[in-house]
Amino acid sequence: MNQDGTHTLQQKRIGFIGGGAMAEALAGGLVGAGLSPSHVSIAEPRAERRSALADRLGVLTHQDNLPVVQASDLVVIAVKPNMVSEALGNLAGSSDAKPLWVSIAAGVRLDALERLLGDGARIVRAMPNTPALVQAGATAIVGNASATPADLDAAQALFESVGSVWRAGVEAHLDAVTGLSGSGPAYVFLFIEALIDAGEKVGLEPDAAKSLALQTVFGAAKLAIESDSSPVVLREQVSSKGGTTVAGLAELEAGGLRALVARAVEAATRRSRELGEAAATAGGA
Repeated sequence: MNQDGTHTLQQKRIGFIGGGAMAEALAGGLVGAGLSPSHVSIAEPRAERRSALADRLGVLTHQDNLPVVQASDLVVIAVKPNMVSEALGNLAGSSDAKPLWVSIAAGVRLDALERLLGDGARIVRAMPNTPALVQAGATAIVGNASATPADLDAAQALFESVGSVWRAGVEAHLDAVTGLSGSGPAYVFLFIEALIDAGEKVGLEPDAAKSLALQTVFGAAKLAIESDSSPVVLREQVSSKGGTTVAGLAELEAGGLRALVARAVEAATRRSRELGEAAATAGGA
């Protein structure tokens, strides 16, 4: 979390409904960025999970959702999409402070959340991805009509504790975000698998192929992030005419890599829209 983000959330009380891996990552990111563990509370029905979260993070834990909502300025809805209706069913208007609600439930749209939380509820919907578990996430956020600029600043600071944040102009963009960065880690993992398999095929020991493939992908991403040059320029810089890289790239282009990636992102985006529509048709989350 940057200094501005730390200041934005420093006096906030943050609650989580659901104590899964993403909630733990966010809570851990907040504590690691300097927020007092006493300002963080998590509602989690499983006793062993509550104990683990309290031991690892030093945060407050509760079995029920209501005490967390009543004690929080910002509440993160971190349950599975099919559990949102049940989790929020009796929480609307339960806190005099009327917290900012931040949902990371994939596919659950703002209008569905508004129906559950009542008129005037301030809601930010977010689409983080799994690298947030290692403080390297990419998250998109969008607010409803009741969410203020300060609310969006608070949500941004929350997710900056575990990576980078992009503010979407309209909610529909979150389907595209799901197709690109939400599902994107799986595409990269598949590419890593393929690199490892290919390394073994040309004679490398499995451990060597894995180590080299992982470091190569990590290093390339780090270089792309930190360099002033675009990925196009960086690719050209390692593509000497008549060299080994050009030979490899030619095979990837001939195999239609760009078209395959585009189709993957489009398919995931389309599926995200379908899931959102199905949830809306069901009359809730």
